[in-house]
Amino acid sequence: MTIAIPATPASKPRKFGIDVSKPVLLVFAAILCVLIVMPLSWLVYYAFTDKNGAFTVANFYRLVSDADFLDPLLTTFALATLSALICCAVAAPMGWLVARTDMPLRRTVRLLVTASFVTPPFLGAIAWELLAAPNSGLLNQLYREITGASPDSHLLNIYTFTGLVFVISCYTFPYVFVLVANTLDRTPGDLEDASAILGGSTWDTARRITIPLALPAVLAGALVAFLQAMTLFGSPAILAMPAGFHTITTKIWSLFQFPPKPELAAAASLPLLVLTVMLLRAEHMVLGRRGYSVVGGKNSEPRIVRLGPWRWVMLTVAMLVLMCPVFLPYFALLNASFSKIASHLVSLNNFTLQNLHFVFFELSATSLALRNTFILGILSATCGTVLALVISYVTTRKAVTGYRVLGFLATAPVAIPGIVLGVGLFFTYTRPPFVLYGTLWILLIAFVTLAMPAAYQQMQSAFRSVHPELEDASRILGATRLRALWQITAPLLRTSLIATWCFVFVGVIRELSAAIMLFTSQTKVLSVLIYDLNESGDLAAISVLGLFMLIITFSVVALANSLRGRGNARRNVAIG
Repeated sequence: MTIAIPATPASKPRKFGIDVSKPVLLVFAAILCVLIVMPLSWLVYYAFTDKNGAFTVANFYRLVSDADFLDPLLTTFALATLSALICCAVAAPMGWLVARTDMPLRRTVRLLVTASFVTPPFLGAIAWELLAAPNSGLLNQLYREITGASPDSHLLNIYTFTGLVFVISCYTFPYVFVLVANTLDRTPGDLEDASAILGGSTWDTARRITIPLALPAVLAGALVAFLQAMTLFGSPAILAMPAGFHTITTKIWSLFQFPPKPELAAAASLPLLVLTVMLLRAEHMVLGRRGYSVVGGKNSEPRIVRLGPWRWVMLTVAMLVLMCPVFLPYFALLNASFSKIASHLVSLNNFTLQNLHFVFFELSATSLALRNTFILGILSATCGTVLALVISYVTTRKAVTGYRVLGFLATAPVAIPGIVLGVGLFFTYTRPPFVLYGTLWILLIAFVTLAMPAAYQQMQSAFRSVHPELEDASRILGATRLRALWQITAPLLRTSLIATWCFVFVGVIRELSAAIMLFTSQTKVLSVLIYDLNESGDLAAISVLGLFMLIITFSVVALANSLRGRGNARRNVAIG
């Protein structure tokens, strides 16, 4: 027997009380606009005005005509180009080895590349100071010990342009590796199998099939590596300035030293911003290519190339590559942390725990920096995650007019180098009505702004995996948009929310470029404290703080990955 149940009219949701959803969503949209538009507007204003506030293009003319500004631009371009080429030459073959061959320990190699990926480049530069400083570097000491060379001779000198290219390449090659490896993981082996069946050799198959399929990922990785090398501040500040030359980021920073030249800093920041936007657009076009597609039913698994006796040779080569960003730097930091003299190897005679005691109990700046770092990390992760949640909801559910503009603004900060954003925020919040310079608020704004693109992308991806029917049902029963978001959608996205929170927190701990422009003596964070200690040459204290930073970073990343894996497993069970 069938029982007829009267249908509830679904054309118009029932309303209870006052619905404030639209105003609240508009407030969040306005906050996003203020975060992005205000600093960039002041940056443009200062770039095109002189000290008296009159319109001028003289600032840009001086940039291209004065050797003090032109040389850093050319140096930065050469540095970024060489780093990108090195990254492609090293990372693309490694990506192929872990994705398409039977090389042993492939998962371990991926994990070690991740370790280099999450290591702050400025910390890697300090570690290589310990290893390859001309006089005190551990590798140079070993060279003199083995060869009997004179005390003033050295094998390596990290304080050179070549040394800077090497260090930056160590911490940008993971971008190319991840893109290439992921592309090859997702590419089915049908075409390669067909080539082999038709008599193609391994090299012919690679040249005609595999390389063309992976080429867009390689090009996109090269653009990302170029962009990262161009916008880094920490590594050039640590290695280039002692060597007597500047990159564009260190030059921008130096323009705020006495006597300050803010208008020139703004003018130098704009070309960096424009070039970043162009490179990101080029990357999007490269990755968005559809020159190759697979048509058919179920795809086969990726074709694994058997290396035979070369398996162990390739593993050895991969481990030798990973010595540069992981094994040697981590060893140098660990050694300096427990040695009475940072430049000497630890032994029973010079082992000490005094460095740990000094950093955590005697160095007054440590407690302040740690407190500021954790306060900003927690607040930035919370505010950034909530803002990303609301904005991604607005864009995916098309909740307000102009949602496409909000989506663009949410991803726009990815095109703003940290040093450029720091300059823009300095101009914005050092004058009425928002005088925030010298407070943690200005750093909070910087960190939330820089974290927004990654947080937004993660939350938008999570929203697309949740069908809006549950929200629609809730609204039919009288719930407002905000109540449906809070009680229905947000709990379903709990795993993604926690993972996003973790990754924003890690980004705050690592951030130096924006913080170096905005800190004061009372708002130092851990990254700035490490940079300041490097200026005073206290490498033992730096090593202790660096290891502490790495422990926190790896712990949070591991937690986020485990939560994401657990969330995916639950989703698969639910779907099944």
